[in-house]
Amino acid sequence: MPTPNPFRRYDETDDADFYRQPRLVVHIDDQAIAATTQLFREYLPADGRILDLMSSWRSHLPTDVHYGQVVGLGMNATELTQNPQLDARVVHDINRQPRLTFEKEYFDGGMLTVSVQYLTDPVRVYQEIARVLKPGAPFITVFSNRLFPTKAVMIWQSMDDKGHQELVRSYYEHSLLFDQIEVLDRSPGGSGDPLYAVVGRRKRS
Repeated sequence: MPTPNPFRRYDETDDADFYRQPRLVVHIDDQAIAATTQLFREYLPADGRILDLMSSWRSHLPTDVHYGQVVGLGMNATELTQNPQLDARVVHDINRQPRLTFEKEYFDGGMLTVSVQYLTDPVRVYQEIARVLKPGAPFITVFSNRLFPTKAVMIWQSMDDKGHQELVRSYYEHSLLFDQIEVLDRSPGGSGDPLYAVVGRRKRS
């Protein structure tokens, strides 16, 4: 009997259909958003070119920091158009085509916010992320415990928060292109949403 694919979803219909309807809502609470913004303030270089991967109508970047360019890549054109922090917008299904359309070493940093659970070929995606980052550039993956259960991959749904942290760390490690990998718990506490992040830097050689 073949081994089940851990990156299958309950709903394997075309993602373009699922994401066709704009969802102009946030997917973590205000405290978790504030913690996300603080992470970006700490790790993403001011005045740099920033990749917002799997972007939507909000990027949660600090509003008092200037970035040279913020490029959002996501599934829904309306959501991207509504995002005031984006300077450029690319509609792209990264599960259908992991190859990114950006030049090698184009970005000074980037982030993937509360969407990593939907990647069906994550190691390939992280290899592409590394290709478009400058050497030493940080990439931040932020996640919580919310999801669309029909589109989150099976392995994600089988794990707890600690498992998610180790799984995301493994994407960086298995790409073979990141180092200085950190696993962070930035949960605000109380009854709000938990918040975790993995940060890695593009290897310099």
